[in-house]
Amino acid sequence: MARDFPYPDLKDFVAALESAGELRRVGVPVDPTLEISEVVTRTVRAGGPALLFERPTRGEMPVAVNLFGTERRMALALGVESLDEIGDRIGALVKPDLPVGWSGIRDGLGKVMQLKSVPPKKVKTAPCQQVVYKGADVDLNRLPGLQVWPGDGGIFHNFGLTHTKHPETGKRNLGLYRLQQHSHNTLGMHWQIHKDSTAHHAVAERRGERLPVAIAIGADPVVSYSASAPLPGDIDEYLFAGFLRGERVEMVDCLTVPLQVPAQAQIVLEGYIEPGERLPEGPFGDHTGFYTPVEPFPVMHVECITMQRDPLYHSIITSKPPQEDHGLGKATERIFLPLLRLLIPDIIDYDLPSAGVFHNCVIVSIRKRYPKHAQKVMNAIWGAHLLSLSKLIVVVDDDCDVHDYAEVAFRAFGNVDYAHDLLLTQGPVDHLDHASYQQFWGGKAGVDATRKLPTEGYTRGWPDEMTMSPEITALVDKRWKEYGI
Repeated sequence: MARDFPYPDLKDFVAALESAGELRRVGVPVDPTLEISEVVTRTVRAGGPALLFERPTRGEMPVAVNLFGTERRMALALGVESLDEIGDRIGALVKPDLPVGWSGIRDGLGKVMQLKSVPPKKVKTAPCQQVVYKGADVDLNRLPGLQVWPGDGGIFHNFGLTHTKHPETGKRNLGLYRLQQHSHNTLGMHWQIHKDSTAHHAVAERRGERLPVAIAIGADPVVSYSASAPLPGDIDEYLFAGFLRGERVEMVDCLTVPLQVPAQAQIVLEGYIEPGERLPEGPFGDHTGFYTPVEPFPVMHVECITMQRDPLYHSIITSKPPQEDHGLGKATERIFLPLLRLLIPDIIDYDLPSAGVFHNCVIVSIRKRYPKHAQKVMNAIWGAHLLSLSKLIVVVDDDCDVHDYAEVAFRAFGNVDYAHDLLLTQGPVDHLDHASYQQFWGGKAGVDATRKLPTEGYTRGWPDEMTMSPEITALVDKRWKEYGI
């Protein structure tokens, strides 16, 4: 389904948000140190619009924040009416003859994107290179990077799309990682242990080589989302972005490193990482709601900055939920449902609550067929690439709406004998998890909130849940206005 993607440039998306009443311009001076963060946080928690700070008191360009903060804006960003539309497109293209399991997800994604013929398109000239700074002219202080919380270690660039290549295979990776500004030309690369860029860097260090890096800030909204998507390591994020857009992403060669970046990016940082070099990075007030500790991370030396004329600087605020990453997380949840079903066919639907910072809690519904079916699904999720870091899994029956948290709580609180229905185990947890007693691994729990079967040892006879007769429901619907309530 070829189509003209409506937002090839971030400025196009910002204009569309404004036309839809989803963006407000802030015309007064606002400080990128803490003040912007407080304004955005209040706006997000009031369900408010995207914001364009036109006069930041530091840096040389406007700051766009909260662009993806609601499911409506995320759907606009991806060019659809509903986030479920993309999952439905994928589900219609993924055939039942694909293998079940992890290979099914990889083959399914590959098949979808081959069918859509959406590899990136290389161009010779690009808006992102209209202005070029090299050598002594390189100065990251041109960018209005944010300090979001008082205890942060300094200025951070929070929506930089980081490009690297595997030194041996040449496989590209696009990732979204925070970037601490150490100086006017160096950045701390917060590459967590489970990330593909970490693997690329490890190979370069083993070979004693510099690792080239390019960072795009202010790409189009689909490329920005694709950088956050939990794709298999052998699936190109730009191929995925092309599928979502319905057309190929234009890319251009960097000027000083052997990498390509989106031609319509607002800003591009080019440079390299020396093998063996680390600097303390952090603390940082993360989306967990807590400061992450100071740790040694690789250092990028920025040798070239390119940008559009009159660029926009795109960033994001991190805090305990709710925050802007709600929209990004919900997009991932909906888009990847058909592929998750390839891995675990038992799943009917799932929900990743933003209060659980998405990866900490999974609510999943199944059509229960045999004893301990719920526990089988729990273990399958803990073995899944996309969800292996989950700490709490709640399994409910297929008649429970996983997105209705009150209904889920009713099942989890009332349908459970915790001596029989609670599964405790240990496994990997997120790099940012502060609650685990050891970094990178910790305890996990699964709650079986399904109806219990005699074959599971439940011999009392599971009771029927109370529901009103359809005739009375229809009668009351018809007469509701008469009651005067």
